[in-house]
Amino acid sequence: MTEHDASILVVEDEAKIRAALKDFLEFQGFEVAEAADGAEADLTVAERRFDLILLDLMLPKISGEQLCSKWRRDGLQTPIIMLTAKGQEKEKVSGLNLGADDYITKPFSLEELLARISAVLRRTDPTRAVGQTFEFGDVDVDIAALKIRRQNKEVEITRREAGIIRHFAANPDRVISREELYKEVWNETMTELGTRTVDMHIAKLRSKIERDAADPQIITTVRGAGYKYQA
Repeated sequence: MTEHDASILVVEDEAKIRAALKDFLEFQGFEVAEAADGAEADLTVAERRFDLILLDLMLPKISGEQLCSKWRRDGLQTPIIMLTAKGQEKEKVSGLNLGADDYITKPFSLEELLARISAVLRRTDPTRAVGQTFEFGDVDVDIAALKIRRQNKEVEITRREAGIIRHFAANPDRVISREELYKEVWNETMTELGTRTVDMHIAKLRSKIERDAADPQIITTVRGAGYKYQA
C-alpha cells in the first residue's frame, strides 16, 4: 500500500472547492467520497470507513466542530484535518482540542494540502511508512508481489500474511497482542475463534519466514502477552 491509495471523505459545502479537491485527490491516487453538509457527512461516516476526513468548519446543518466532537465521543479514530477560514484562530484551537489531527487555513495550495494529508496518514498509520519492499528479519518482503525472498529462494505469501508482516514491521521490538493484530489485520473485534485464527496464521507464516519454525527468531512469542518482531 502506498500512502496515496487511502480513502478520503471531503466535507465541504462550497461546490467548486469540493469538486476541485475531489479532482486533485483522485488524480493523486486517493479514493474520494464527498459530503456537502454536516448531516450528510455524519450519515456517510456511519455507513463506511475512511482513512482520513477533510472537514470544513463552517457547514450547514451540523458544524465541523460539532461533527468532530460527536465522532470522537462515538469512538471514531479516523484522522481529521480541519479546513478553516482566515481569522478563525479560536476555532482552530477548539478543533484540535476536540480531536482534530491537523488544520489548514484557506486559501491553501494543493501541494500544501497533500503534504499535510501525507504527514497525518504516516503519523496515524505507521504501516504506511514501511513501504512496499523492505527487510523483515533476514528476508526481503515485496508486499505488492506478495512474495518473500531469502537469498535465491522465493516464497509466496497471502494478503493476510502480508498484513501481519507489515504490522510487525511498523512496530519493531514491541509486544503485539492477539487482539491488536486481529483488529488491525482482520479489521474485526477479537473473539475466541479469532485467537485461534491469529495463532494459526502466525504458525503458517513462521513456516515461510523462519529458518527453523520450531525455534522462531523473527516473530517470537511473549508468553501471556502476544508476539514480538525482533528487528
